[in-house]
Amino acid sequence: MIYLDYNATTPVDPAVFEAMRPMFLEAFGNPSSGHTAGRRAAAEVSRARERVAAAIGATAHDIVFTSGGTEADNLAVRGLAAMRPERRHLVCSAVEHPAVLVTCRSLAAAGYRLTEIPVNRQGRLDLEALQAALTPDTALCALMAANNETGSVLPVAEAGRMCRERGVPFHVDATQALGKIPVNVGAWNCDTLACSAHKLYGPKGTGALFVRRGLSLVPQQLGGHQERELRGGTHNAAGIVGFGVACEIAVSRLAGETARLRDLRDRLERGVLAAVPGAVVNGLDPSLPPDGGPSPGSAARLPNTTNISFPGVDAQALLITLDQAGICASGGAACASGAIEASSVLLAMGVPEEIARGAIRFSVGRMTTEGEMARAVQVVSEVCVRLHASSR
Repeated sequence: MIYLDYNATTPVDPAVFEAMRPMFLEAFGNPSSGHTAGRRAAAEVSRARERVAAAIGATAHDIVFTSGGTEADNLAVRGLAAMRPERRHLVCSAVEHPAVLVTCRSLAAAGYRLTEIPVNRQGRLDLEALQAALTPDTALCALMAANNETGSVLPVAEAGRMCRERGVPFHVDATQALGKIPVNVGAWNCDTLACSAHKLYGPKGTGALFVRRGLSLVPQQLGGHQERELRGGTHNAAGIVGFGVACEIAVSRLAGETARLRDLRDRLERGVLAAVPGAVVNGLDPSLPPDGGPSPGSAARLPNTTNISFPGVDAQALLITLDQAGICASGGAACASGAIEASSVLLAMGVPEEIARGAIRFSVGRMTTEGEMARAVQVVSEVCVRLHASSR
């Protein structure tokens, strides 16, 4: 099997697995208990909190552990909106993950006004539209640091500066960014930031929300005193410990991995574009360096991600055939992989529906090899030829 769906989830790093093992068998106490077993577990949770905080340029006190990125996004969006109930306006981008976009739309259905900031064909955010959207009535602005389907990096630092100048709380969804590009809550001027363990070789079911000190975020899950009373419930101590180790490993490997992953991604793109007539990379801006660092409104990409459309080929048929040939890829967001309609992200970018319907996301990772890239190019090319022939 050639696994090219690292944006959906990653295998647990062996060092992460070994760090978690004692939390199941030895340090299994409830971190909220005052006895020896509980204090031992609590100490491990505290150490993990420091590791997660260090990975994003925060302090341990700022970290609230959750069940994953989706809960963290929900806590941020709903918690920020409830913090200033007199404000009735929300802002987000049109290409947000459903954890943010659907939550914002549900609040809009309950009486809020929602402005979805557009992006262009390359995934560039319209910063002028964002600036115009921020008003004294805006309760929050939520933007993803990097898009999960195309890998486009949004200008969160510039957006955060705008929000700070206008007194608008700013939330960043860094679920896809952490471990792939540098993440820093101070440089981004964010008030809250969500991340998830299983996107960077940690366990599923564990996430975190950075909450800027002094922010009176309104809790959304009640029933316990845990996490500064912002998120009640017994700690997933094993998952939290794994998350901390995964963050430490990811940050230590970031510089070396970036160039390698970009090279693998580019090999795949060049090979597929050369072998499959009509194939196009979505979100690629030929006027910019391949990943030349975000500038205002730019669409630099994550080093590991490519989204390629194969016009005339049905994405679902292509995915099934690739899977039968031993290649795991995705039609876009993993949360929408069962859907057959065109990606809402690509449609929001202005990609024609017939091209969006043939889009496949490939995302490489820590275990991907050059040999797998060569094999993937060959298989994708052969499969596209067969599917074109059958459609004719």
